[in-house]
Amino acid sequence: MFEDAKRFPGYLSAALIPPEAPGGEYQINQRFESEADFEHWNNSLQRLGWLEKLDAVAEGEPEYRLLNGLEVWFPPPTTPAAKLPARWRMTVVSWLGIFPTVALLTTFLLPQLQFLPPLLRTAVFTALVAVAMSYLIMPRLTRWLRWWLR
Repeated sequence: MFEDAKRFPGYLSAALIPPEAPGGEYQINQRFESEADFEHWNNSLQRLGWLEKLDAVAEGEPEYRLLNGLEVWFPPPTTPAAKLPARWRMTVVSWLGIFPTVALLTTFLLPQLQFLPPLLRTAVFTALVAVAMSYLIMPRLTRWLRWWLR
C-alpha cells in the first residue's frame, strides 16, 4: 500500500506502527503535503483496493484521524519509542528550521513591527515563527532529512 501511495502527488511518508502489546491495534500513519493531495489518494481506486484487502484481516471498522500542523510533530503516546528518531537529531533538525526562520524574520519583519508595543510585537513575531515552522519549514525539512532522521 505504501508503494502505491508513494506514486501520488504530495506524498511525504508512511509508517506501520505496531501495537504496544500483543493483540493491540496496528496504526498506519500516512503523510501528504496538502489536504488536497491526501484526498486524491484517499479517493483513489488503489486505496479502495487496499481497503478491501485490509478488510479481510482486520477486526472491526478502521478509525481515521486527520492530523494537521503541530500534531504531526508530536506523535501520540502509543507510538513505540523505537520508531522515533534520536532526540538529538530531532533537536538539530528543529534548530535548522528555527535559526534561519528567526534570522530572516528578525532582519526583515521585526523592523516593520516597531510601532507595536513590545509584548504585542513579540506575540506577532512568535506566531509567525510557529506558523512558518508548522506549515512551511518542518514538513519540508523532515522530508528532506528523512534519510538522516531514520
